[in-house]
Amino acid sequence: MKTFTYERVRSAAEAAQAMQKTPGARFIAGGTNLLDLMKLQIETPGHLIDVNGIGLDQIAPTADGGLRIGALVRNTALASDARIRRDYAVLSRALLSGASGQLRNKATTAGNLLQRTRCPYFYDTAQQCNKRQPGSGCGALQGFNRGHAVIGASDACIATHPSDMAVAMRVLDATVETVRPGGATRTIPIAQFYRLPGATPQVETTLAPDELITAVTLPRPVGGMHAYHKVRDRASYAFALVSVATIIQPDGTGRVAVGGVAHMPWRVEAAEAGMPHGAAAVAARLLQGARTTEQNAFKLALVERTLATAMIDAHTMSKASAS
Repeated sequence: MKTFTYERVRSAAEAAQAMQKTPGARFIAGGTNLLDLMKLQIETPGHLIDVNGIGLDQIAPTADGGLRIGALVRNTALASDARIRRDYAVLSRALLSGASGQLRNKATTAGNLLQRTRCPYFYDTAQQCNKRQPGSGCGALQGFNRGHAVIGASDACIATHPSDMAVAMRVLDATVETVRPGGATRTIPIAQFYRLPGATPQVETTLAPDELITAVTLPRPVGGMHAYHKVRDRASYAFALVSVATIIQPDGTGRVAVGGVAHMPWRVEAAEAGMPHGAAAVAARLLQGARTTEQNAFKLALVERTLATAMIDAHTMSKASAS
């Protein structure tokens, strides 16, 4: 790990100003991803700005019946909150499917959204990776790519986004709140928060370098049967090969977002019109334009089958609740 300086800040505005004063600095809260990247010298910030003391650790109701989740709410607290479990169960289930209890106790809402890919070529500094070193090439393209993206990728990068929570946030239509130096704030729909890799895979979100996430807001509950199905190579502490977040209404309509297949949580609202007609109709539209490799082509069928399981489970739960 390279040497760095460190400071603690007491407000979101102070954090943003500290970032502006020190280009190349990084915010740190739980540090569950950043510290690993620093140890491997994948990220080498010269200065860390500790935001744990700025007070953004509460979950509060909004005027329109939703919830505002502070950026520093820990994953464990969010998953166990009674309002989340009751009205946004897909989020609680997604959080509990990720990492380990120890990591969830430290990881924050904002940090979870900003996780970087777990592509092995990104983590191995001896390998080519345009995300880590722009212009160096993508070792995964002709290498081991069984877990890589099948949709939305480019010739520069076929990595996937690792967050389970982000997939649930996408199906819930969450919004991300931020602040910049000088106090300017903005609200970013989660659908516009992540970027596809294109020719610049190192630019992963629409955040400015000095922009700090302050909260994530959930709209009022939509009801329905919430489910999060995660398919992985082992039963725990593993990232998704494919994950499917669903909210399915009693009439068969609903929403679906998929993880493990793209550079971002993948949702195509137009595909959801096919929900009453079955998983195959949804998956065909959801994954239209997919580009696979010999190793990861199985993900197309896996998305459909995982979605079918979620739809069957929703139907079963709906019948049970009605009886």
